[in-house]
Amino acid sequence: MTEPDITPDLIAAHGLSPEEYARILEIIGREPSFTELGIFSAMWNEHCSYKSSKKWLRTLPTDGPQVICGPGENAGVVDIGDGQAVVFKMESHNHPSYIEPYQGAATGVGGILRDVFTMGARPIAAMNALSFGSPDHPKTRQLVHGVVEGVGGYGNCFGVPTVGGEVRFHRAYDGNCLVNAFAAGLADADRIFYSAASGVGMPVVYLGAKTGRDGVGGATMASAEFDETIEEKRPTVQVGDPFTEKRLLEATLELMQTGAVISIQDMGAAGLTCSAVEMGDKGHLGVKLTLDTVPVREENMTAYEMMLSESQERMLMVLNPELEAEAKAVFEKWDLDFAIVGETIAEDRFLILHGNEVKADLPLSKLASTAPEYDRPWVETPAAEDMAPVPEIDSVDGLRALISSPNYASKHWVYEQYDSMVMADTIRNPGLGAGVVRVHGTDKALAFTSDVTPRYVKANPVEGGKQAVAEAYRNLTAIGATPLASTDNLNFGNPEKPEIMGQLVGAIKGIGAACTALGMPIVSGNVSLYNETDGQGILPTPTIGAVGLLDHTDNLIDGTAREGHLALLLGETEGHLGQSALLAEVFNREDGDAPHVDLEAEARNGDFIRANRDWINTCADLSDGGLALAAFEMAEAAGIGVTIDAGDTATLFGEDQGRYLIACSFDAAEALMVAAGQAGVVLTTIGRFGGDTVRLGGAEAPLAELAALYRGAFAGVFA
Repeated sequence: MTEPDITPDLIAAHGLSPEEYARILEIIGREPSFTELGIFSAMWNEHCSYKSSKKWLRTLPTDGPQVICGPGENAGVVDIGDGQAVVFKMESHNHPSYIEPYQGAATGVGGILRDVFTMGARPIAAMNALSFGSPDHPKTRQLVHGVVEGVGGYGNCFGVPTVGGEVRFHRAYDGNCLVNAFAAGLADADRIFYSAASGVGMPVVYLGAKTGRDGVGGATMASAEFDETIEEKRPTVQVGDPFTEKRLLEATLELMQTGAVISIQDMGAAGLTCSAVEMGDKGHLGVKLTLDTVPVREENMTAYEMMLSESQERMLMVLNPELEAEAKAVFEKWDLDFAIVGETIAEDRFLILHGNEVKADLPLSKLASTAPEYDRPWVETPAAEDMAPVPEIDSVDGLRALISSPNYASKHWVYEQYDSMVMADTIRNPGLGAGVVRVHGTDKALAFTSDVTPRYVKANPVEGGKQAVAEAYRNLTAIGATPLASTDNLNFGNPEKPEIMGQLVGAIKGIGAACTALGMPIVSGNVSLYNETDGQGILPTPTIGAVGLLDHTDNLIDGTAREGHLALLLGETEGHLGQSALLAEVFNREDGDAPHVDLEAEARNGDFIRANRDWINTCADLSDGGLALAAFEMAEAAGIGVTIDAGDTATLFGEDQGRYLIACSFDAAEALMVAAGQAGVVLTTIGRFGGDTVRLGGAEAPLAELAALYRGAFAGVFA
């Protein structure tokens, strides 16, 4: 097959700027081959190189006594005691999911699971954070169905419980949905596997499923905006097979027991290219690949296609040659491909051979760690203007508006399509705040949550970034868990626009400050940029996935409100309505500033909850919808009425941060009040639980009526 001529149009189609192409010519001293152009395109695109965000990502806190491995590997690793570690990461599959919702979401789940078990961990939990366009947009229904079915179809078949996540709707996502997938696994702390190659002349081995043409160019596509050519991009979406992935998991973990693995890397974005380059670069070695031995499922595949295919369920490893027979036997037993496709070399070269021809010969180090890095111009997001007054409303009518919106209605239609109980260690199902999974065979448990409020980030990126971390911290704290660490999934528009770059910079500053103050270092993550269609960007959406530890399941705060329980509010209320859920859902307004996040108060209040958990029956953090929505959700979960004494709109629906709603007995409330005085925190009695009516100030409605609305609203739109 004759290779196409390298033209300016071809260079642009590969996502390379004229300046980047000039740099390629300078590096190699000649015009690249078509395969070499594809390799540079894959390694230098935003998705793989983080060229717009590296400068700012370096400012994030990534260390702590609990951190075994921070960013830079397939996933982060955190010590949980007793010689065990939790391995976790969150990653986006946004562009593929918009083009092909089922496969895009399914392969997003598959990819994040591989990131975890490549480190030697058995996956124990998954979450997903989904952002869709307006519910009445003509494409939203199809996307919701496809994505939810894809997440469930892959996770359920693979056999990992989905224990949490979030679903939101906003017109800013009409042309670009977000699918952020999280996975966590358990490993022995002294048996973590890394990706840096070592040793010269070591076999490079291809593992797993065969290579096809699906996903060719996927990483480059994920680093570009959408336009009217979107349908042409459908072939760049991969196709997943969860049953093959399950076999790959078992084979990989069994292989790791043999001692044959020197280093191992998931084949994700940019497939064989990225996995080989990253292994070589981290080990300061070169790699030689002979593509004739790559297992393929399609005829006449070119070197370009094999190097850039993103076919799923594949791994690359550097093998201890003395244990080749044992390693091969494991993969043959699991009916998976095992093929030696190359070797490590001492020279700084990425040498690709196919059909006795050299298809690429490039300096390997120039492809990864010395890829372009930009200090993009950015402008600070202007301070929010003073907000117009918010009129007083009937409080129950305000609550009805929230719970009938797909944004705040019960999401059981979504999470009931996911298996949350497989593996039999799930203690707390989705829909009730953080998910909780027992550490198998122990009394410990891990808690998982995913949080961000994009409208806050748009109004004030620094406070919005802080708030995403703070809400994750509160969700873990509210069930009694000690927050351990975080992973971030930074979803933004085009970073070449200074105002978008300013959102990214501000959010990272806020995230960094909150992670430092709350002891939740960032140990892994993903940046997804160019989330735009026809020049219209998404809301800035820096999703925070966080993990917490319960050193004993007895410490879980997991009761329900009961007849006669008091409702206590921890934290100060000023009635902040800027950018609130009430403002958006009732008044169709998005104005005002994001709420301020007092990180000292967040830490102080969180410490108080954990120190006094024995007195607390159930607890919820206050976020979207403020006190009114939190009180209703707590009452609805218990099937019991609630009376909140406060009556004004700002007090009931304000979204001041650092607050928790507590339900407990009268005696426990007295003990908590004494403890609050000693701890210097603000704790007030604001109502009580009981009866069958929801009373918010002077308004009331039957709990049964509101519960039916809350339970039926989402399915009413999408079922």
